[in-house]
Amino acid sequence: MSVRHLLAAAAAALLGGSGLATPAAAYVLVQPVGAYTLTAGRLWSLVAALLGLAGAVIGGLALARSAGRTGTGTGRRGAIVALVAGLAGALIGGLVVAAADGGPGTGYGIVGGFVALVVGLIAMVLGGLALAHSRSTV
Repeated sequence: MSVRHLLAAAAAALLGGSGLATPAAAYVLVQPVGAYTLTAGRLWSLVAALLGLAGAVIGGLALARSAGRTGTGTGRRGAIVALVAGLAGALIGGLVVAAADGGPGTGYGIVGGFVALVVGLIAMVLGGLALAHSRSTV
């Protein structure tokens, strides 16, 4: 049961009569979400996108370190962090996309979820490349 349905049921219970409850419940169900309203879906997709972005930056730095210093393997820890952050961002983004009931602009965070999926996958690729390169130079 979504929050909108729960609010509609609560409004219907408070009004007590079916004649008065129907317009109030319909009004609660049709209220649009503002463009700048931070809903739960938007918050989770923002967290996922930031995790993926951090993983992509760390993965890029780890790849640069492993490519620059041959034989030291200093990019290994950063590569693992990038893999984990990218995986977490992609998983949370995928859950947001799977749980969204509406399309873009409805407040479910579906656009941010797709962004988190893409950025998380990029972070995992960069982390994997850095890890493979650090293993081959050790």
